[in-house]
Amino acid sequence: MGLLSIIRKIKRKEKEMRILMVGLDNSGKTTIVLKINGEDTSVISPTLGFNIKTITYQKYTLNIWDVGGQKTIRSYWRNYFEQTDGLVWVVDSSDLRRLDDCKMELDNLLKEERLSGASLLILANKQDIKGALTPEEIAKVLNLEAMDKSRHWKIVGCSAYTGEGLLEGFDWLVQDIASRIYMLD
Repeated sequence: MGLLSIIRKIKRKEKEMRILMVGLDNSGKTTIVLKINGEDTSVISPTLGFNIKTITYQKYTLNIWDVGGQKTIRSYWRNYFEQTDGLVWVVDSSDLRRLDDCKMELDNLLKEERLSGASLLILANKQDIKGALTPEEIAKVLNLEAMDKSRHWKIVGCSAYTGEGLLEGFDWLVQDIASRIYMLD
């Protein structure tokens, strides 16, 4: 029995999922994690490094790795790729100036072999802000249709501020991971 088989067996028993949440700085990653966990989101400072939040969602334990998105930190993202079941890419839909940078960083992530089997949820955040691009517009800018057809992905519009769309996104992510890892037991 190989190491991967042992890890899967342990994860299956504990119904545990490892979620890596990344995106450019100020996209709303930490606010999303706090909002999903029902915590106060009134005072949030930039994540320097990473935060790990373990929450129970549906009948699963989610270990969410919220990694800072500052340009100086992005080269360290690869340190968090191992054993990632789900990748959440958060986009600030209202920051039109940085969409090219956002696309480039997502493209770089998707080239990583260690993330090739991870389900991908793209959260088009800040939909509550006037002038924000729709999820369809974000999908076009990010050229998601050109993505490898074997990758499981979904884009969902959301607002970390109001909570709108977050459950829809995480419901899909958890179900997609569960269907691969746990065969939806």
